[in-house]
Amino acid sequence: MKRSTIRIVILLAVLSILSIVISQVIWYNKTYNIQDQQFNDRVIIALNDVAAEIKTLGKDSSNTFYPVEQRSTNSFVVQMNDTLHPALLEGLLKEHFSRRNLVEEFEYGIYDCFSNDIVYGATVSIQDSTSVGRVEELSQIKWDKDGHYFGVLFPDKLNYVISKMNLWIFSSLILLGVVLFFAYAMSVILKQKRLSEVKTDFINNMTHEFKTPISTISLSSEVLMHPNITQEPERLNQYAQIIQNENNRLKRQVDKVLQMATLEEDKIVLKKEPINLHDIIQKSVLTADLSIKERQGEITMTLNANRHSLEGDVVHLTNIIYNLIDNAIKYTKTKPIISICTSNEGKYFVFEISDNGIGIARENLKHLFDKFYRVPTGNVHNVKGFGLGLYYVKKMAEAHKGSVAVSSELNKGTKFILKLPFEK
Repeated sequence: MKRSTIRIVILLAVLSILSIVISQVIWYNKTYNIQDQQFNDRVIIALNDVAAEIKTLGKDSSNTFYPVEQRSTNSFVVQMNDTLHPALLEGLLKEHFSRRNLVEEFEYGIYDCFSNDIVYGATVSIQDSTSVGRVEELSQIKWDKDGHYFGVLFPDKLNYVISKMNLWIFSSLILLGVVLFFAYAMSVILKQKRLSEVKTDFINNMTHEFKTPISTISLSSEVLMHPNITQEPERLNQYAQIIQNENNRLKRQVDKVLQMATLEEDKIVLKKEPINLHDIIQKSVLTADLSIKERQGEITMTLNANRHSLEGDVVHLTNIIYNLIDNAIKYTKTKPIISICTSNEGKYFVFEISDNGIGIARENLKHLFDKFYRVPTGNVHNVKGFGLGLYYVKKMAEAHKGSVAVSSELNKGTKFILKLPFEK
């Protein structure tokens, strides 16, 4: 599937899920408002009934209207000018709230109409019956003033309203699960797509890497099969040397691929022995010296580490150092200027190598040590390779309980820092 097709599919899926989420939020909000309004209506009706009954019990035959005012989302005030006894008011509130199926705990307060000060208040649970002690306590309260109004507060109203929306909450959780699954599926698809592209690039590079030496060996073999070649010993030796060089080149490429099969954590077996890292660095530089001179470059070493011997696998550590030096040479367009320095940092031996190469863009740094990864340069790679070198460096550094880090800036060079711990 083409990348553009994947992007269109993802965009359409995101828009579809987004529209579902928006619809869900709208309906959730509407449902909440409906439940909230129903609760308020039942409270207002119940409080009006309470006020009307208090008026009847007070033998007030006037047509005075006592409005119920909602002060906030969960508090209500009934404007009255009667004498309100707590025993009577509490009993009426419990009775009429129960009739309206309002079983939530509430708080009520009786206020002085003249000073607006609260003169009595209590918290009441409708589900609990009033105890004898509570009845006696209320009956002993004496009022010496007339003119009161009362207010009611429902502290758990929000929980009550939400509890009436269980179906919507359940559907929202299902939707959230769908969104999370979609996000995971998309990440897997994109990861597989990138892996497919990387593998395709690897196969193409491997084909080119193998095709050139095979063609050279084939041509050289045809020359050597000529009957008169024995009469030209210099030419015979030249083509024999070409075959040997190309064969060694093929062997190195095959070895690189086969090394990857041993890099799984449970297959890495290190043959540790005491080694001198400065010796390995100097030998690796000597091996790369010819390539540097052909490019008219230079390499400097500042080996400042006082402690440079540790237990390690000499073959793999040599490959690590040489891979980093080889990369510094290959990825430099002009004359390679390479700097190597060593130091000690606590319990670590630190190897740093800097170059004046093409550098690496910031967005590519996080994938630099991935298997088969090569920095994108279109369909053409000026530097051939399998994208395995730095993956190998990272894996073997970790196998030695060490680490490797990189810092780079496009067109301004790259710096690798390798840290290897000393054995206790």
